[in-house]
Amino acid sequence: MDISVIVPLYNEAESLPELTAWIERVMEENKFSYEIWFINDGSTDDSWQVIESLREKNSRVKGVKFRRNYGKSPALYTGFQRAEGDVVITMDADLQDSPDEIPELYRMIAVEGYDLVSGWKKKRYDPLSKTIPTKLFNATARKVSGIKNLHDFNCGLKAYKKEVIKNIEVYGDMHRYIPYLAKNAGYNKIGEKAVHHQARKYGKTKFGLDRFVNGYLDLITLWFFSRFGVKPMHFFGLLGSLMFFLGLISVIVVGANKLYCLYNGLPYRLVTDSPYFYLALTAMILGTQLFLAGFLGELISRNSSERNNYQIETEFK
Repeated sequence: MDISVIVPLYNEAESLPELTAWIERVMEENKFSYEIWFINDGSTDDSWQVIESLREKNSRVKGVKFRRNYGKSPALYTGFQRAEGDVVITMDADLQDSPDEIPELYRMIAVEGYDLVSGWKKKRYDPLSKTIPTKLFNATARKVSGIKNLHDFNCGLKAYKKEVIKNIEVYGDMHRYIPYLAKNAGYNKIGEKAVHHQARKYGKTKFGLDRFVNGYLDLITLWFFSRFGVKPMHFFGLLGSLMFFLGLISVIVVGANKLYCLYNGLPYRLVTDSPYFYLALTAMILGTQLFLAGFLGELISRNSSERNNYQIETEFK
């Protein structure tokens, strides 16, 4: 099979027939073999009934219905597990992503050999309250991930080699960072294509401004796990040791100052009267706790079934 199209959706009953007809037209014009996976993320409207009616007209239409709303990442992960096409295309269900982009995305994967191609909504039809935070968010994501050539990490329109989506795990809200997840899994040929962005035709957006706050927190989490996920002692142990020895040196300085004053007959204060003593003691306690956190992290990592799960590209026997 050439292409699997995965469409996560929540309350998009009005747009589904038009989107399906559009995808079918593009596939038939280019003579692609394909399947369309609609992942119904707990919709409360008639989305599932529409999907069932579309399935009756076209056996290539397939669907999964969640009992409740889990989010976009679980929907994509579920679609990735079921996709069988050599190239996997993801797009949103709101008609803002154009299926006319599919042939070129397919070519970039199948012919040019990209592992992943991300869409770039160069000209957006969104309000400034959305576009300005998006630019800041993407600039930060480029800096942290090291993927300098992507302008729009969160674009729903993306294309993947089949092996990529079978070797990454999308969870929580990590759909924003699928290129970063792919890079961490060893897939470094990541490209970008400027795509046409259309104004929303039906309904309203399902995402609020809180996604930018959550996005930054997820980015920090992903960065930490990519750097220290299998070696937590390198972070907590180092930081804890520095804090402990800084506190220890401070205690020695406070004690040495008192001894100096005693030896030279100078007026002195009790060690416990000095605020620096308590700051140093706090630093030593925090340093010990951080070191123990790293040690416990190492114990957990050592017993993880994924500890030695490496991405092997090829092998001779």
